[in-house]
Amino acid sequence: MRITTVETFVLSNRRALVRIGTDEGVVGWGEPVLENWARTTAAAVARMAEHLVGADPLRITHLWQVLARGGFYRGGAVLASAVAGVDQALWDLKGRWLGVPVHELLGGATRDRVRVYAHASADDRFGSPERARRLVADGFTMVKCAPPGRLDPIDRPSAVDRAVRDLEELRDAVGADVDIAIDLHGRSSVANSRRLLARLDGVAPVFVEEPLRPEHSARIGDVVRSTTIPIATGERLYSREEFRPVLEQGIAVAQPDLSHAGGITECFRIGTMAESYDVLVAPHCPLGPVALAACLQLDLALPNVLAQEMVVMPQYGAGTGAELLRNPDVLAVRDGFVERLTGPGLGIEVDEDAVRAAAVAGALAPGSPVWAAPDGAFAEW
Repeated sequence: MRITTVETFVLSNRRALVRIGTDEGVVGWGEPVLENWARTTAAAVARMAEHLVGADPLRITHLWQVLARGGFYRGGAVLASAVAGVDQALWDLKGRWLGVPVHELLGGATRDRVRVYAHASADDRFGSPERARRLVADGFTMVKCAPPGRLDPIDRPSAVDRAVRDLEELRDAVGADVDIAIDLHGRSSVANSRRLLARLDGVAPVFVEEPLRPEHSARIGDVVRSTTIPIATGERLYSREEFRPVLEQGIAVAQPDLSHAGGITECFRIGTMAESYDVLVAPHCPLGPVALAACLQLDLALPNVLAQEMVVMPQYGAGTGAELLRNPDVLAVRDGFVERLTGPGLGIEVDEDAVRAAAVAGALAPGSPVWAAPDGAFAEW
């Protein structure tokens, strides 16, 4: 079997897909996208296709090495994301060729279902009690929220008080049996994160995510040692080499993104390395159904998984990405879990006609906003 085609489909500034075809008619799908840089990532995939067409798609590790290291320069968000999507498609293709789900190729299922969580953020406050209650009523046992706007490097006492009040109201809304994750989104500083975390004992977060920017990862140990709240990070780390220092500094939860950190191949390695540090894995996934399916396959294979982020919600109708699948019900949430995917490859069936119809030929809508502080300086989104 040989690869004959590598096609990319840019759906928005946050979503893109790759389709790898073969001379045997077997096809694999992946999600090679870097939010805000979708077309840039697709261009990198097109360059990598020169190494793929004519190759044996079953030699996944070999092809990963060629794509990740064969251009002499390696790593970084764009190249790692391009490799990630191709890698997902190769695993999907191999699973379909062999007639088994990807997690069987990774050693078999370690669980029968995967716990998932959804977002309960709001535009005007730190977490929406109304949305959180709705998610809990729909069966979720874990929700996540982020600040409604920018954070100052050292926030005023009134801002910290307001954040604590919002989060305590969120806790009251869902009760003690529901986990609340807090995503600071890299908007805070070491000093500001320590000040806020010291006030959150009453909220008891399951973790606080990205309490500082990824370029400051060398200081994450300072945050870890300042609190008993579990610290999570990793959505903007792209390799085992970048994860190792934060694992050594005592984070509790690693959050590799399977569309950014080298795909299933590299994230499986990251997950097994995390287990040696007593660190749980909660893959980052604010993307589409193909990326989510890849994450779920990894979640089923790794023993040290906490929960899976998801924004694809088949039960809530069109508009979340589920409309790109012919079998969206396999991603439905029941009692806070997604059942084990048993179909071949990634376990989903992509509607190719829907993907081709959704591909954007012209200008893309704007991506993430660019914020400014009151003095006009750049502020983290």
